[in-house]
Amino acid sequence: MLRVRKLLLLVLMLAVVLAAVVFILENLQPVTLVVLGYAGPQMPVALPVIVAFLVGMLIGPVLALIFRLRRRPKRPTVPNRAV
Repeated sequence: MLRVRKLLLLVLMLAVVLAAVVFILENLQPVTLVVLGYAGPQMPVALPVIVAFLVGMLIGPVLALIFRLRRRPKRPTVPNRAV
């Protein structure tokens, strides 16, 4: 069962990599991004799209972790008793 799971994971990873390569090869037209009046250098259209995708993949888990830590119930504090 473990071999089948590893094989399926490998096939899925190869499919994602193949899709990314096809996307990059199909989107080589140069574009210039303008942000707040600043015009960046010309680059293939696939580059900013993939960078935005990767940034989103990083931000998602970080935000999920922050919200999970916020929702964790706080432990009640036990007052110290002087003997």
